[in-house]
Amino acid sequence: MRDQNCIFCKIANGEIPSAEVYEDELFRVILDMGPASRGHALILPKEHFKDVCELEEPYASRVLALGGKIGDAMKKGLGCTGFNLVQNNGKSAGQTVFHFHMHVIPRYDDNAPIVSWTPGSASPEELQETAAQIKSCL
Repeated sequence: MRDQNCIFCKIANGEIPSAEVYEDELFRVILDMGPASRGHALILPKEHFKDVCELEEPYASRVLALGGKIGDAMKKGLGCTGFNLVQNNGKSAGQTVFHFHMHVIPRYDDNAPIVSWTPGSASPEELQETAAQIKSCL
């Protein structure tokens, strides 16, 4: 299924030009037009899925390995020393285009952190209660 109004569907299927890094039957990987660092790429499925909750098995089982393959190529080709795989789901999580995509962000020794948070705290009882709430919905 493709969404005729989705810009990422159009890019993933070659209707809109992009700086392509990789393509196979399920995915197109392009460079992000607003990169967080040099070489920042987006893994786009050719089919439309709003987010990871809608992602079908053939895509879900391959996207992480593809992220590793692209990240490894960035380390070899760009000389980055690491990379982040980032995938946002929902507006409150930072998703701005509602077509599943994974960011592959090369990291260089002189970069400031992109993905970080300050660890909070929770009591063992609170952790058990939270785990039970999640388990009840699986």
